[in-house]
Amino acid sequence: MQHNTNQEFLQVIDTCREIFGKKLQDYHAAWRILRLESLTDQLYIKIMRIRSIQTKKEQKVDENISSEFIALINYSIVALIQMDKGHSDSIDMDTEEAVLLYNKYANEALELMKRKNHDYGEAWRQMRISGITDLILMKIFRIRQIEENEGKTIMSEGVDANYYDIINYSVFALIKLSGS
Repeated sequence: MQHNTNQEFLQVIDTCREIFGKKLQDYHAAWRILRLESLTDQLYIKIMRIRSIQTKKEQKVDENISSEFIALINYSIVALIQMDKGHSDSIDMDTEEAVLLYNKYANEALELMKRKNHDYGEAWRQMRISGITDLILMKIFRIRQIEENEGKTIMSEGVDANYYDIINYSVFALIKLSGS
């Protein structure tokens, strides 16, 4: 089967953006008040739910893991926006600006994915979703450690690189979950 990863990526992001937009209508950009550590905790909660469902093979809340991977993408994009803008004590961003910034970071994630896919030869297609889940969890632990180190790293990529990886791995998981 011939795959068009770029097109599949864009389809996933379209779904995520639609949900992001609907939540903006419901809540406006209430997430502007969140500090990066709070977003990291939210990412942790989402990935732990996915991992728990994968491990236990059952769930009690009627929300599938696809919705959690979508949340990982959207919260990671929000985190990148917050890194750029800083957190606020009020909802200081309108819907138009929020969507423009969302698109900027989604496009940057796409471009990174293209470069990495070229070098890695789409190895992610051979991965298990549980492996992708564990890699995302590892990225979240890395972010938490960098936050504990007040953003300082000796040799490692920064927090933003980990957010981009979470976006891309979550997109891959959603592509795999769709049967592509």
